[in-house]
Amino acid sequence: MFLSRLVMTAKQFSTSAVTSFPKLKTHSGTKKRWRALSNGKFKRAHAAHAHLNVAKRPGRKNALCQTAYSSGAQTPTLKKLMPY
Repeated sequence: MFLSRLVMTAKQFSTSAVTSFPKLKTHSGTKKRWRALSNGKFKRAHAAHAHLNVAKRPGRKNALCQTAYSSGAQTPTLKKLMPY
């Protein structure tokens, strides 16, 4: 009798928890480098734009300044790394 009561109370509290189990963790490196967009893609900034700029051509510095977007092959991987 006690066991059946325990199971009934556990069902009342854990129905939503069972459907979302196990919880997924967001990849820390991806979280720091990528931002999700509303259309399902991701954006990031280019690296190597902040230092040692004397040796870089102006066109290269302008290209490094632009925002980079995820490609079609990268997007599913990024969605797995950043599930929330």
